[in-house]
Amino acid sequence: MKVLSEGKRMWTCVMGIFGVYAVIIILFEDYDKHFLQPFDEVSDWHLLLFSIVVMLLLGLLLYHYAHKMDERISREQMAKQNEMRRQLTQNIAHELKTPVASILGYTDTIIDNPAIADETKMQFIRRTNAQAQRLTALLQDISTLNRMDYAPKMLTMERVDISALFADIVEETALAVKSKQMKLNNCLPEDVCIQGCWSLIYSIFRNLVDNAVYYAGEGTTMEISAEEYDNYWSFTFRDNGAGVTEEHLPHIFERFYRVDKGRSRQMGGTGLGLAIVKNAVLLHGGHINVQNADGGGLQFDFTLQKNITACPTGE
Repeated sequence: MKVLSEGKRMWTCVMGIFGVYAVIIILFEDYDKHFLQPFDEVSDWHLLLFSIVVMLLLGLLLYHYAHKMDERISREQMAKQNEMRRQLTQNIAHELKTPVASILGYTDTIIDNPAIADETKMQFIRRTNAQAQRLTALLQDISTLNRMDYAPKMLTMERVDISALFADIVEETALAVKSKQMKLNNCLPEDVCIQGCWSLIYSIFRNLVDNAVYYAGEGTTMEISAEEYDNYWSFTFRDNGAGVTEEHLPHIFERFYRVDKGRSRQMGGTGLGLAIVKNAVLLHGGHINVQNADGGGLQFDFTLQKNITACPTGE
């Protein structure tokens, strides 16, 4: 079904109201007339003709205004999208610049100094590998966001066992969690299943865990829980770490937004993880919000519909 533009909706509503008003005035111009009667006076026909002419003129005027209104809205949306693309391109270029420069610096040093000590050479190779892994993670996150932005209908929908999926994430992140003396409490019930895109659902839970591992702080505890409703599951993921100041909370899901830019890059984050989380939740018919939890730390509350056969196309 084709959706009417803002201007055309306005024109349709106004003309519909005017049409109904004109019919009432013409057919029931006397308050004591309770039944439809044929026109028995020439003035009635004149009134009808005059009303039709006025309605046509008003319709043309409103249609012209609606067309101009749609053009203005389209220009504003295009300008906003272009500005967002420009900022995104600048952010991507900036994020790619650092690891690429590091890789070139280390490899150039090795090439220009063939007699460099093996220990130093191995140290540079390890740093180069770490920057290459960061670059790979960044490109993967950009690819994921592009798929959600431009080809949501091409995503494969299947039955996803979130309980099993998160259990795998617990195992995958065990070393990172242990290295920071953290705990990850999995309080999900058994058989939490939905119909959705496995890779995006995995990204939701993996990015939430990674974000807490990066920024919650050593010795903190993470916890995931869920509650079932008729058509959706409601999830809560929280940690008892440092949390985020209130001024940063409204921007936490923005792409490349960093609360502490220097610390974020040092910890290895790409700046896209929570943007992926939000978009993936929206594409599964849910919503998400974040707040500072009671007692400290961040708390993410989000929902996922149980049955999604095709991804919604818009936030």
